[in-house]
Amino acid sequence: MQDNLKRFRLDRKSTALVIVDVQERLVPAMDHDTARDTVQTIQLLLKGARQLGLPVIATEQYPRGLGSTVSELAEIRDGAVTKVSFSCCGEPAFLETLRNCGARTVLLTGMEAHVCVFQTLIDLLDRGYKVHLVRDAICSRRRIDYQTALENARFAGAAVTTAETALFQLMGSARDAGFKAVSALIKER
Repeated sequence: MQDNLKRFRLDRKSTALVIVDVQERLVPAMDHDTARDTVQTIQLLLKGARQLGLPVIATEQYPRGLGSTVSELAEIRDGAVTKVSFSCCGEPAFLETLRNCGARTVLLTGMEAHVCVFQTLIDLLDRGYKVHLVRDAICSRRRIDYQTALENARFAGAAVTTAETALFQLMGSARDAGFKAVSALIKER
């Protein structure tokens, strides 16, 4: 039982935030309210990750067709890994960036939950990474696809979490140096 619980633990020394394909022409294809909430949650995670010193990796799926990362996340545009494979792991530059940051656990966010996010999830698990799928920081055009991605992620062995759960788990205590700043970000939501 204890080995099974290890996949639910987050340690910021070995965790990276991965933001998959939150792009100008993809976001409008989502339900307006869902897309807005998803992008806002990713913004929270991005700010929290910066406060806690987590590496952040962003990807863009075929930017010529889907555009750049949305303006709300403009700070990650320049370093985004361009890809054409649905799984981020199909892009050697992504795997190299992930390897170089030393992460063994990934907080996974982005679009679409059942395509690029899910394929990345199973490929990361297959490579021995722990994956925490942040359910309020992913979306799909159709609710059934989103729900299926969550269900399959659990079956595959990922931990399904929320942004607040992940951030508080990364801090571990109100004594953490980032606690005041991160809790203020959460209160702004």
